[in-house]
Amino acid sequence: MRVLLTGNQGYLGTVMSGALQAAGHEVTGLDSGLFAEQVLGPAPADPPTRRRDVRDVQEADLDGFEAAIHLAALSNDPLGSLEPERTYAINRDASTRLARLAKQAGVRRFLYASTCSVYGAADTTVPVTEDAPLAPLTPYAISKVSVEAELARLADADFVPTSLRNATAFGFSPRLRADIVLNNLVGHAVLTSRVRVLSDGTPWRPLVHAADVAEAFTRMLDADPAVVGARAFNVGDETNNLTVAQIAEIVVDAVPGATLEITGEAGPDPRSYRVDFSALRAALPGFRCRWSAADGARELVDAYTRHGLTTEGFDHDFVRLAVLQRQRGAGRLDDAFRPAA
Repeated sequence: MRVLLTGNQGYLGTVMSGALQAAGHEVTGLDSGLFAEQVLGPAPADPPTRRRDVRDVQEADLDGFEAAIHLAALSNDPLGSLEPERTYAINRDASTRLARLAKQAGVRRFLYASTCSVYGAADTTVPVTEDAPLAPLTPYAISKVSVEAELARLADADFVPTSLRNATAFGFSPRLRADIVLNNLVGHAVLTSRVRVLSDGTPWRPLVHAADVAEAFTRMLDADPAVVGARAFNVGDETNNLTVAQIAEIVVDAVPGATLEITGEAGPDPRSYRVDFSALRAALPGFRCRWSAADGARELVDAYTRHGLTTEGFDHDFVRLAVLQRQRGAGRLDDAFRPAA
């Protein structure tokens, strides 16, 4: 297929563009470029990329594509909570507008990157399925719920949207994110020999490797529209449902000499949920996540060491909020996160 991939120069997009191309798809990227230069290791080989803010996309940008995969977003809870109006403008309003434009342009398949955080604080005694009540706790998660609902309304025989609720991603990407739990804990362990957890360690987190996310999206392009149209699917594997304390222990095992400290100073985290991923396996026969959290921790240790990760780079280049604040402070971005004139 001819595929438009928004956010292709982000953490997941960099991995996904390669997976799509390896599967034989013709990929064109669309990215604002805010994080394009934040690279650890050799620069990735991007597909042809249109430099565009998702808020500025026009119908002509979607002409000729058979599928669109929408990853572009302000992507984490601290950023969303600090700038909720920006999160809603980009993650909700621009995303629903993009879907409507895609439908008008004749794009048939539309894959949307949602999140398991739409479940908020859930009963952790039973893994939640896609039919569970949604209880988003942050502007980031609230915006995802809104877009999912709009996609379901837009669906018809000629426009097949699917929402993929990704678990919390982990694993190496050249455009690293250090503000997600496993990547963050491994980085601090490599740099300081300490694994420090500020919560009490009890909240549950479902994890999924970036490569497994890419594989799920790639496989979904070929899935039966009657099975996946206007539906949401959790993306991950039950074996990677872990408490924060268990994740920290995995990191200690992966980093020689690292010690664990659970301080609890940040208080209890209300975001806690275990997730059922069986619907995705049923929709994509033969699909199974290949990466365990332990495998990902070892991969990250190797990549961080091999590419010479530094404390400055880890804290400033690969934390989304820090990058945006630095660019805005230097006058390169305005208050709406647009490049300054």
